[in-house]
Amino acid sequence: MMSRNGYRRLAAVALAAGIGLTGAACSNDSSNNNDTSTSASAGTPLDPNTKVTITVDCEPPTTKPAERKEWTEDVAAFNKIYPNVTVKSKDAFPCEDPAKFTAQLQAGSQTDSFYTYMTDLQQVLDAGQAADITDYVNAKTVPALADIDPGVLNVLKDGGKLYGLPTSNYQMGLIYNRKIFQEAGLDPNKPPTTWAEVQQDAKVIQDKLGSQGISGYMDNSAGNQGGWHLVSEMYGVGSKAVDDSGTKAAFNDDATKGVLQTLSDMRWKDNSLPATPGLAWGDVQKAFGSGDIGMYVGAPDDITLVVQQYKASYDDIGMGPIPGGQTALFGGADYMFKKSSSPDQIKAGIAWINFKYLTLGKGQFDYARTKADGLPVGLPQPFFFTGASKAKDTADKTANATVPVDNFKPYVDAQVPVLPEPPNAQKIYTVLDTVMSGVLTNKNADISKLLSTAETQVNSLLAASQ
Repeated sequence: MMSRNGYRRLAAVALAAGIGLTGAACSNDSSNNNDTSTSASAGTPLDPNTKVTITVDCEPPTTKPAERKEWTEDVAAFNKIYPNVTVKSKDAFPCEDPAKFTAQLQAGSQTDSFYTYMTDLQQVLDAGQAADITDYVNAKTVPALADIDPGVLNVLKDGGKLYGLPTSNYQMGLIYNRKIFQEAGLDPNKPPTTWAEVQQDAKVIQDKLGSQGISGYMDNSAGNQGGWHLVSEMYGVGSKAVDDSGTKAAFNDDATKGVLQTLSDMRWKDNSLPATPGLAWGDVQKAFGSGDIGMYVGAPDDITLVVQQYKASYDDIGMGPIPGGQTALFGGADYMFKKSSSPDQIKAGIAWINFKYLTLGKGQFDYARTKADGLPVGLPQPFFFTGASKAKDTADKTANATVPVDNFKPYVDAQVPVLPEPPNAQKIYTVLDTVMSGVLTNKNADISKLLSTAETQVNSLLAASQ
């Protein structure tokens, strides 16, 4: 299965923010000797004198001229360091089409360095298409490695071996309307950080602004969005969708019941949720962009979406950590490396990904260029750096910001530990849709019964997948 919202998030963000697009082709470089055995030199950086050709997908399309221009510039800058590496860029829509991606894996026709979602690792491993890059990745080949969040890297590992490098990621948080907060008499610099505070602030908004058709909070209940949101929310309070073995449901506990009871109370006692919950993707975002709700749980890329597609203002949008703040659901994208590529092609691919996506001040972190090209600067993404790299990234963003960086400070400063999506995520979300729908559409919903029924169903589908 794809990422928690997989194809729909990619399509939505591509529309709103211009995600790069992908094609696929196998390498025709003569240096491909199909030998990926680890050698003593695997951990050394690529020798600039080495002549090698690599294919790389997810080049931005010509319909995104600024992003395409930056990609071309980065290839040229990379070639000043590695003049003998030929980067053959592949461009198609989207970066990962599920059916095409599966077919490419089966045929072994993906590019040497290929874009995947962070939830794709097992599919790629099952297809036998992932190069083990453990011995290739170190402080010399990826200088910022020590500052990449271990939780992000762990998603790209299997059996202790590393198979990919992150390029973008999100972690769920609380998106809120600062203007609505101010009009309701709430401090726009202090978003709620617990569900009790969410309920309290949502009621204040409802009491003060409800006559204007503004609700304090909104949530999803269908289209896998309800289940995805519930998992995000249970992570925040320390619960999990499945146990550590990945074989049994783990959400039928007091922490999850507490979240659901709060949502029920907000809907039916406080009337601080709309009468109709969000159903399809975009329902909540549209309501937020239209100024009809004060808060919702979402990811940072939603911010650009609600501005560009639903005409909200960056100045009015704030973001805080996921309520509870114990762990945050995260996901994102990465590059993996074709198993049949030669060691030099793998080294060249790692060097390119490091230059384009993991070097502060270069590639995607060249914020001065991004600003000059008219693209937004200052959103809290990607969000995989810690320590000194995080500090430098924040400083660079702030210096070149075109959006109000301080609006997202509560989210950035929290640095909530992350957890990936559960196994069989989309099937689990489908089951949990029924729980969210029950709570948000039925005043007399029996939360314990809803969770018990969902637990039985999830245990059955997990058993069937073993």
